[in-house]
Order: sequence, then structure tokens, then C-alpha cells
Amino acid sequence: MATRTWAPPGPYDLGRTLGVLGRGPGDPAYRQDPDGSVWRASRTPAGPGTLHLVPRDGGVRAEAWGPGADWLLETLPTLLGAADDPEAFVPRHRLLHEAHRRNPGLRLARTGLVMESLIPAVLEQKVTSDEAYRAWRLLLQRHGEPAPGPAPRMRVMPEPRAWALIPSWEWHRAGVDGKRSAAIVRAARAAARLEEAATMDGPAAAARLQAIPGIGPWTAAETIQRSNGAPDAVTVGDLHLPRTVGYALTGVRGTDDAGMLDLLAPYEGQRHRACRLILLTTRAQPRRAPRLSVNDIRAL
Repeated sequence: MATRTWAPPGPYDLGRTLGVLGRGPGDPAYRQDPDGSVWRASRTPAGPGTLHLVPRDGGVRAEAWGPGADWLLETLPTLLGAADDPEAFVPRHRLLHEAHRRNPGLRLARTGLVMESLIPAVLEQKVTSDEAYRAWRLLLQRHGEPAPGPAPRMRVMPEPRAWALIPSWEWHRAGVDGKRSAAIVRAARAAARLEEAATMDGPAAAARLQAIPGIGPWTAAETIQRSNGAPDAVTVGDLHLPRTVGYALTGVRGTDDAGMLDLLAPYEGQRHRACRLILLTTRAQPRRAPRLSVNDIRAL
């Protein structure tokens, strides 16, 4: 085990900063304990590693295991949002002003790892969250490897070659249709080029990801929000986000992507942060339609 401590320059909320990295209850690669500590299992450029993060005396103490331990500790401040600048956000709406005031410890995490955010984002394309989370969980349990260190139920996601070699029936068993599995396989075969996107600015990173068939603006934005900590990577093409943003800022129902982008125009450069604050604070738009149905292809 290796350790490191990071002291943030101001208020800090570990759970809300890293919470977007978890993929639902039971995520084999992410866990938040009742004491507020966070566990992450990652496949780093140096190999698999496990990171345990504990809030302590206004800072964060990190413990790491495995071949990737040194890499995880070296990049720890960046992961925790040291390169993020919350003060760059200037709220221009009462709700966002209050959200910004109530969440002074929120920072945008930056993992520096593209594939670990890209693959679950592809799994989330056009399905319910429960379906996507189940697929991620089953694929890691069957094809990942045990996480190093004292986290026996955690798993490190497969290396790119292993993703590309998963047979069709295993994708089907996890409830993943051919379109999504093919996109993941294509991405795995270009993993080295895609990982370079973690060092690019937001538009260039999104363009690099979207060069892979099956990866569109929605998936690219969801990925670089996490891998690059991109404050302006607003998600378009989402079923719920435009309605939530529109209802929060105007009280009007049924806002579409164009309407959402108009409302977020005053926050150019910080539109993703604005959405994060809205999602942390606002009430959801009341539902007047059935929930998206779950289509379990495993029975086909």
C-alpha cells in the first residue's frame, strides 16, 4: 500500500465531486461507504489499481494498491478537482446562485482515463439507467479482474483487447444489443488513440471520440465530463436533461435541446457545471407520461 494526502484550497465535498464516477448501486468499480470514504478500481496506464479516499481534517487521505498505485497517487489532485476552477462560474439566475452557494465543495473530477468512462456511457445509450447499470455490473463481474488490495468484491474493468474478444452471447447475456456492443468493440480497438483525448481540450476530445461509429455527441459529452473534467461539455440528446434544465430555470415544461442551449448560453464555458448544480438542487419536472419501459433482450 502507498499513501498520499491532498489538501484542497477551500471547502471540499468528496462524495459529490466523485459521485458521477459511480454507475449505480452495486458498481463493481466504485463504492462509497457510510463514513463518506470512496473506493475506486481503475485500469491505469501502469496496470490495475485500487484507490481508497478518506476525508480527513479538511483534506483527503488516499491509499492505493496494485501496479497502478503510483499512477493513481500521482494523478490524485487532478482526479479530485485541483485543476478545476469553481470561481469561473458566475451565476445569473437565482436558482443557480443559490445552488452555487450551497455547494461550495463541488469540483469537477478529472480521471484522465477515457475508456473507463466511455464504455459505461455507450452502455447507457437509449436504455434505462437500471439496464445500463446491470450490464456494466455483469460485464465487470464476468470479464474484469479482482481489484488489488482489501476490496474483495470490487473489479477492475477488462483491458481493451479483452473487451474486443467478448463473444456475442456474453453481450446478449448482459442485455447489451448488437449496436452498443459493436460500438464498444470498435472503441476498444482504437483505445490508444481514444485515451489521447484525455489531454485535449473539450471540442478536440469530443471530435476524437466521435470519429468512432456509434459514438455521438451525447456519449462524447458524458465521457469527457469525467475523463477531462470539461466544464462546458453539456449533454445534448438526453431524454430528461433539457426538460429538467428548462423547468428549473423557467418553470416551463417540455424544453428541448435547442431551448436548453439557449437558456445555458449565458454560461458559455461553464454549461456542464451549470447543469450539475441544477441537478443537485432543483426539483424534477412532474411526470405526465409513463416511464421508459425496460426491454430485457436476454430473454430473446
